[in-house]
Amino acid sequence: MIDTPGHWTVRHFSQANPAGSGCDSVPALLRRLADSIDALGPVEIQDVVISSEMTEHGPWRSGTVYYRLPGDE
Repeated sequence: MIDTPGHWTVRHFSQANPAGSGCDSVPALLRRLADSIDALGPVEIQDVVISSEMTEHGPWRSGTVYYRLPGDE
């Protein structure tokens, strides 16, 4: 018999660097994401995905954070 997992909640949010000069800064994006994670309080991070979109200023960085709150099942 195979035990199949149930379901669970995974929340997420996405952020990007401001458009224009500096939109390609990975350190700035990581600081922005870290500040938002800190503001959530105690969470369990499931994954962080960094993406790029090409613009006239270079790659425009964005990130999506997937997380669970302590009471999520």
